[in-house]
Amino acid sequence: MRELTSQKLRRLAPELDPLRLGTGWTEEDLAKPQILVESTFGDSHPGSGHLDKLVEAACRGIAEAGGRGARYFCTDICDGESQGTDGINFSLASREMIANMIEIHANATPFDGGVFLASCDKGMPGNLIGMARVNIPSVMVPGGTMSAGPELLTLEQLGMYAAQYERGEIDEERLNWAKRSACPSCGACSFIGTASTMQILAEALGLALPGSALLPATSPDLPDYAYRAGQQAVALALKGLRPSDIVTMKSLENAILVHAAISGSTNALLHLPAIAHEFGLSIDGDTFDRLHRGAHYLLDLRPAGRWPAEFFYYAGGVPAIMEELRDVLHLDALTVTGKTLGENLAQLRENGFYQRCQALLEASNARRGLRLRREDIIRPFDRAIGTEGSVAVLKGNLAPEGAVIKHTACPKEMFHALLRARPFDSEEECLDAVLHHRVQKGDAVFIRYEGPQGSGMPEMFYTSEAISTDRELGRAIALITDGRFSGASTGPVIGHCSPEAQVGGPIALVEEDDLIEIDVPGRVLAIVGVKGERRSPEEIDAILAERRKRWQPKARKYRRGVLRLFSEHAASPMKGAYLDYE
Repeated sequence: MRELTSQKLRRLAPELDPLRLGTGWTEEDLAKPQILVESTFGDSHPGSGHLDKLVEAACRGIAEAGGRGARYFCTDICDGESQGTDGINFSLASREMIANMIEIHANATPFDGGVFLASCDKGMPGNLIGMARVNIPSVMVPGGTMSAGPELLTLEQLGMYAAQYERGEIDEERLNWAKRSACPSCGACSFIGTASTMQILAEALGLALPGSALLPATSPDLPDYAYRAGQQAVALALKGLRPSDIVTMKSLENAILVHAAISGSTNALLHLPAIAHEFGLSIDGDTFDRLHRGAHYLLDLRPAGRWPAEFFYYAGGVPAIMEELRDVLHLDALTVTGKTLGENLAQLRENGFYQRCQALLEASNARRGLRLRREDIIRPFDRAIGTEGSVAVLKGNLAPEGAVIKHTACPKEMFHALLRARPFDSEEECLDAVLHHRVQKGDAVFIRYEGPQGSGMPEMFYTSEAISTDRELGRAIALITDGRFSGASTGPVIGHCSPEAQVGGPIALVEEDDLIEIDVPGRVLAIVGVKGERRSPEEIDAILAERRKRWQPKARKYRRGVLRLFSEHAASPMKGAYLDYE
């Protein structure tokens, strides 16, 4: 049997054994495989508040497999709680800090393997990046999704209710009902936002046990998955199978095809490239665009679809998605089970997994008075909702490195558009203009200086909701930004415009009444005129060159602390906005 890292380092650090004995370890524990149990547990939000129970289940699994678990915590923040304040500027940077703390926890003391537990927007990718960076034999445990509320209410609808209240379309009592009812349990928000997307992609990458992603967080199956993850982490530690043996270009392509099938969050275009980067692999927006072309979109869940994410597991979860996609996936990709994806799918077909899911769907139907079938939630491959994936990367003189649109959530009227530019240098100014109808049909509304180096790359959620829920504007204007959007965002919204304004990207040079062309099928985002009149490409290039001579970078918004560090070192959004020190 291979000698474990922990046993080698015990000989080098004589203080290690007594300090662990003082922490409650026994002498017998010291000789066992030592497993880091890293989670985002904390009283920070519903997606992390329940993870302590899963941590304990994982530790039981580790113990019964002959190992010793050590609990470490680095909780995450909640994007929803930060919306509308400067707190949202810390969101993307928190992903990097979680990964940094995992690196410190795992490398400061010896561990032979790991179990990583998270649920939400930055906790999931932060742990996946950290798992890649430390590269010890490990299993990811996704923390599940919350239940839908009454009337199948889910949290992403709060933006709609808030905008309706602001416009006088509903009263305060109805708004308060929505606030009280939208989060009835622990778990990630019950729609295919960033949290749900990253749980699903963790399994699609092969880093989580088959069938474990996006269970209802209150399900008794979830602690069982955590328990089995603990057992498997010990097995992987003894075998020496590392995350870098699992995450390859094949598994990344599998994950992107699953992303297309679920109409996943645009934030995956930040997180998956950053995860790949830690494994020494390179993917970018162009990789997503290539694989989404012709990809089948199958999942009828919010925000692009009809149903809450609670129903995902009832329809068979990630394995059911992959069964529909099996002809286009790399079935020989290795996973944390030590088996290939194809072998895992065969085992699930044989062990009654889908029958158990069907029983849960029938119970949910009876409880809620519904008559849903599995194919109402996950469409068959040959009856896809769409066949052009779910995101596109647009390029042109406005976004030479690219900009991202989730076209499955965009009105078809905006797939081809010629619009007048209305630039704003902050979201607050833009949101006020939208809510009070100082923005008109045919406008291209810009929010700039909100990229990673500008203000940390916050979400433009409230502005996107104000536009998409407006009966007049929702199909007649576009929102373009170097910031990003919530996974809950819908409507004619284009984000990640790169290079960003803070580094002098063309979005910084846009002026009032420039003509902006959007062509989603043609993948074009370009400035094609000034003062409402078309100009030739050569004329536009000359005009932009003159504007660039006059442009001055804005003073950095943050002069100290973590956001200064992030703004000084963040890579382009199209590369993943990871901290780049080169």
